[in-house]
Amino acid sequence: MQIREVLDVKPAGEIHGIDPDATVAEAVARMVERGIGSLVVLREGTLVGFITERDIVRGMHRDSVCLTGYKVSDIMEQEPLVVTPEDSVDYARDAMTKSHTSHLVVLDGNRLAGVISFHDVARACLKEANFENALLKRYIKHWPE
Repeated sequence: MQIREVLDVKPAGEIHGIDPDATVAEAVARMVERGIGSLVVLREGTLVGFITERDIVRGMHRDSVCLTGYKVSDIMEQEPLVVTPEDSVDYARDAMTKSHTSHLVVLDGNRLAGVISFHDVARACLKEANFENALLKRYIKHWPE
């Protein structure tokens, strides 16, 4: 299964982004309002980073302060893990597991194609497993004796 198929299973919607000069408080508010755990960081439509809930918590721990006055660019991941629509789900799952991250940016060439979460990957794998299970049940049901 390819990442393209994960994007197809994912509910259609916009890619949520934020400017690197926005405050961390604005990023938190945007994530809470939309019920999401990450934002792509875009400067004039170009990907410059990625920020997750985990980055915010790490920033708070590292600086032992409230990050209200900090900019997104102060704590964002400047070189986020990236996959392409043609990459395999196994590759994405391994990358997420090894890096202890729950989100990946999907780039199709230089075009931002989306963001996938570990939940999206799991949902796509479950859908594929259910389909294969149904095929096997149908095959066994018609097994010649």
